[in-house]
Amino acid sequence: MTSRVRALVSGDVQGVGYRWFVRGLAAELGLAGSATNLPDGRVEVVLEGPDDAVAAAVTALTGPGAPGAPRDVDQQTEAPRGDADFRTG
Repeated sequence: MTSRVRALVSGDVQGVGYRWFVRGLAAELGLAGSATNLPDGRVEVVLEGPDDAVAAAVTALTGPGAPGAPRDVDQQTEAPRGDADFRTG
């Protein structure tokens, strides 16, 4: 099954390579989506793909390999849209 998650990651996540970390993670797991810096200092991460891969990526967002110091992930499940690529913004 395919799932889609929108996650708002807070902590020290801007200016530390966090979006590029998420991009690499998505490529490794075969996920589409995006990673975008928000004006309030959080990073918005959208991940879409196989359920198990999305779950693994969400766990990794605050894992030991994540750059900076991500503190919290506020996530919502969304309906899949059929995204096929990954974007950073």
